[in-house]
Amino acid sequence: MDHGGAQDYTPRLWTLDPIDGTKGFIRGEQYAISLALIIDGRITVAAVGCPNIPLVPGAEDTGALFTAVAGQGASVQSLWHDNNPQPIHVSDTLDAAAARFCESVESGHTSHDASARIAEQLGITNDSVRLDSQAKYAVVARGEADIYLRLPTRPDYVERIWDHAGGVLVVEEAGGAATDVIGNSLEFNHGAGLENNKGVIVTNRRLHDRVVAAVRSVLGL
Repeated sequence: MDHGGAQDYTPRLWTLDPIDGTKGFIRGEQYAISLALIIDGRITVAAVGCPNIPLVPGAEDTGALFTAVAGQGASVQSLWHDNNPQPIHVSDTLDAAAARFCESVESGHTSHDASARIAEQLGITNDSVRLDSQAKYAVVARGEADIYLRLPTRPDYVERIWDHAGGVLVVEEAGGAATDVIGNSLEFNHGAGLENNKGVIVTNRRLHDRVVAAVRSVLGL
């Protein structure tokens, strides 16, 4: 960490967010530690530690480590104890109206009003779940949520790679999809920022095209 801070693209780099979701950490809610290896613009290895997420949905014990290797799937294991990693997979939800979606707690990170209009257009009646950090990627990856929306709050905002790289690979290796709000692939070959992308849409893949269409309609893209 003492030697970090690079901003320019290199063919091989590690990206680390030691406390992703700082305000969630301060509140004692959701935060994550995210690490990813990017080679030639492709995320190849990822680990996302979520100290306050249950290892098993609904359980009282918390502390889950989500890992993924490109082409080898995604898994979860205890953050605190030795145990065998268990494979995870996104949900099978096909009915957009039944989808569960999550978004950032902070209104500075996403447009809550736009999310509500998108949910209405998709016919979603479930309330959104607001979580800090890449914990949102984790809950989509293991099927607890179907959609994660991070919508631009201003035209000049550029997403940072450390806020997404680890979670993106975990979701994709669990069978999900992650693009920007246009539907373009996220490009991790422009240094510290996702310079060619605006916002992020994450889904269980089955719903992705419909969600992108709704987002583009609401945002006028």
